[in-house]
Amino acid sequence: MVQKHYPAEGLNVCPGLDAEKSHQTNLQAVPSYSTHVTDGGSWQSEENPKNQIIKEEKVSKAMRAYLERARQHGNYELDLVAQAGVDEFMKQQLLDYNIGKRHLANMMGEDPETFTQKDIDSAIQYLFPSGIFTPGARPLMKHPDEVFPPRKAAEFDESGRPHHFLFYTSKPNFYQDVVAHMNSLNEFEDKMIKKRLLPDPLQAVNLTGSQWLPKEQLEKLLVESLSDKDYQNFIVLMDRLVEHPYSYRVKSFYEAYRKPLLSQTKTYDIPKPLYDADGRAYITTKECLRKTARGEVTLRSPGTGKIQINGEGIDYFKDNQPREQ
Repeated sequence: MVQKHYPAEGLNVCPGLDAEKSHQTNLQAVPSYSTHVTDGGSWQSEENPKNQIIKEEKVSKAMRAYLERARQHGNYELDLVAQAGVDEFMKQQLLDYNIGKRHLANMMGEDPETFTQKDIDSAIQYLFPSGIFTPGARPLMKHPDEVFPPRKAAEFDESGRPHHFLFYTSKPNFYQDVVAHMNSLNEFEDKMIKKRLLPDPLQAVNLTGSQWLPKEQLEKLLVESLSDKDYQNFIVLMDRLVEHPYSYRVKSFYEAYRKPLLSQTKTYDIPKPLYDADGRAYITTKECLRKTARGEVTLRSPGTGKIQINGEGIDYFKDNQPREQ
């Protein structure tokens, strides 16, 4: 709200002067006026020597709340990762984590400077023993970046204009880079064609041993929710980008969206059979674990086809479930 307050002498008109002179007297008696701008109940007074009308800039409560959140993030730009040095909330969480880490190290008699996350996990398991089967329900003390998921900062400024030109697609991060890289590769290919140069077949991309990120991991990376159709479109776009003859130029880009496949070759040492007094071969496997039970299994050849459990048959187990397992 803007209120104008004129000096009192500017409102007095001398009765002996005509209207024109009176009008001039008023203009000369008002060299300036003060404006009072209200913003949430706070008043500020300013001088306006040029007699300019100051318009109020209205900001809704929703926009104020949004700008306050943007201020906490430190800027109005799009931020995909909630960095501890920018976000005030993460600053506080990181401070609490470091304080708790030092206290825990002192309790365990360790050096706080060399106290690692592995040491923290071992200390928590020692101090708070839990028989809960689900690991996610057990006590933990992790770094704030692992506990709190990333979130987006303010995506538009105080005037309501979005920073990202693809904001109204509702998935700006999803559509941002693929087309830009595709266009740059096409331009480079056109230049090579004009020079009559062919792509080097030795630099062709080989995606063996990796796959595209699953939908859940892709959503975490983009900080955006994707439908099944969006994910299929993503796969099609990335496959098209990789199939480009010069896709090796953007290798660092598409490798960020791929997940290596672990190929492990396990070798098993087949134990040699032993022979009993009757000349039959047998193999015994010890420390067979099942919850709190421990057992030994012996296979004999040639056998009789019978199963003996502690001197009894399969009826040793009363329920069908342990029999099948």
